[in-house]
Amino acid sequence: MDLRIFTEPQQGATYDTLLTVAKATEDLGFDAFFRSDHYLSMGSADGLPGPTDAWITLAGLARETNRIRLGTLMTAGTFRLPGVLAIQVAQVDQMSGGRVELGLGAGWFEEEHKAYGIPFPKEKIARLEEQLEIVTGLWATEAGQTFDYHGTYYDLTKSPALPKPAQPKVPVLIGGHGATRTPRLAARFADEFNMPFGSIEDTVRQFGRVRDAAREAGRDPGDLVYSNALVVCVGKDDQEVARRAAAIGREVDELKTNGLAGSPAEVVDKIGRYTETGSSRIYLQVLDLHDLDHLELISAQVQSQLS
Repeated sequence: MDLRIFTEPQQGATYDTLLTVAKATEDLGFDAFFRSDHYLSMGSADGLPGPTDAWITLAGLARETNRIRLGTLMTAGTFRLPGVLAIQVAQVDQMSGGRVELGLGAGWFEEEHKAYGIPFPKEKIARLEEQLEIVTGLWATEAGQTFDYHGTYYDLTKSPALPKPAQPKVPVLIGGHGATRTPRLAARFADEFNMPFGSIEDTVRQFGRVRDAAREAGRDPGDLVYSNALVVCVGKDDQEVARRAAAIGREVDELKTNGLAGSPAEVVDKIGRYTETGSSRIYLQVLDLHDLDHLELISAQVQSQLS
């Protein structure tokens, strides 16, 4: 089971804070550092000092880290034109020496679009399908050839399809709870399917849908990596768990039900139950980015038991 650190910087984080967490991620032996792609805080958080852009952040981290994978859960398809996104991701992949992964979703948080003047289209899933076709098509075009695409929402003519990523193929992540279109997109385009904040029962159901969609598309379901994203709150005793839960404005019982919370032994046990669903990777949603002791505890007493 790979453990990856997943952050939500729109809730309030500077680049320097994210750099500190990314370096801790690398030093403590975690597999990757991922971040959300949002421009507006959610819930009661004030979001100060303001949002950071996902791909600008990852470009900086690409030059300041050496080993960990870097990526998004999920880049919002509404934020960037697909041709521009292909250039951005390829460049950051080059800057990192081939350590980037692209999680791409349709975009959903209408308020942040209103706040920053970003169009919020009605037909987002159909647009996402075209975006995936374009981004992957640009990268797959052989050097010296051009790429054309004429869709409902996007039109590309004689694109040089440059630059190319450092990796022969940048891993593409698709995720979500959708019962029909999401599994179909994953079967067509994804290297990894991610189930965000789902119960074990929901995970089994959704992984099954993705496997079925892969078979229908003539693809081996085993070609995909299956993963989960879950909030994490670990403590060496009940008092520490309660303190960490309070720091992120959550209740311990709720976290134990909906995430990975409790003692290291409790969390290892629950991760084991997700492993039985076919999940081989978990993105640990870390909401208190200043509590590096939390990451150290997870590394020493959770991750060490999963290798």
